[in-house]
Amino acid sequence: MQSSVFDILLLIARPAAGKSEIIHFLTNLPKSERITRFHVGDFHQIDDFPMLWAWFEEDRLLSKMGLPRLHTDDQENFKYPYLWDLLIERICLEYQKSCRDVNTGVDVTALLEFSRGKEHGGYRSAFQHIDPAIAERMAILYVNVPWEESLRKNRRRFNPDRPDSILEHGLPDEKLERLYKEEDWTELSSSDPEWITIQNRPVPYVVFENADDVTTDRGPELASRLEDCLNRLWKLYRQPR
Repeated sequence: MQSSVFDILLLIARPAAGKSEIIHFLTNLPKSERITRFHVGDFHQIDDFPMLWAWFEEDRLLSKMGLPRLHTDDQENFKYPYLWDLLIERICLEYQKSCRDVNTGVDVTALLEFSRGKEHGGYRSAFQHIDPAIAERMAILYVNVPWEESLRKNRRRFNPDRPDSILEHGLPDEKLERLYKEEDWTELSSSDPEWITIQNRPVPYVVFENADDVTTDRGPELASRLEDCLNRLWKLYRQPR
């Protein structure tokens, strides 16, 4: 039976652009509506933030024990730039492990999520660590917001009582600016409005414009815009590559 859902959907954007809100919206839809309107089935979400946060927690515990920190310095900056690429390798590994438990008779979509800025290699570096087998089955939804909107929403969503929360974590302004103000998605995708090459594979993409922040309230405008974007992406995704 031909699948009616994306096998792998990659959501990328600046922090606080609306990725997690989109996933939360899809999570709370009835499965039949999610498949019919958005081509997303039962899904397994893989986000690098929990992995990154675990490193922070481990380093804090090590400091408390009087032992050297493994991943970050005392300001919680990565000791080694390649750790950003390691997170992409981890996302791919988690996807591969999840495939062991997938019932192939059921429509399943893997939702992968991360953000990358130029300061730590950008999407150019991250895409070099995407497994080619994943790139072959992947489509990209890029959520576009200006830097100022990322900064505003990062401030708004941060809950100091839940810094490990997917929906409520945030960064200090200085760190957000240094890590994410400059990003390279536009230059990487500028040569083609619908396809980007990753690991020598053509990968379809669509841009979800969110400068007006339709994702925070998760209302009708989000549903309408997301449906339009994912249906356009689905048409590309079904084309021979």
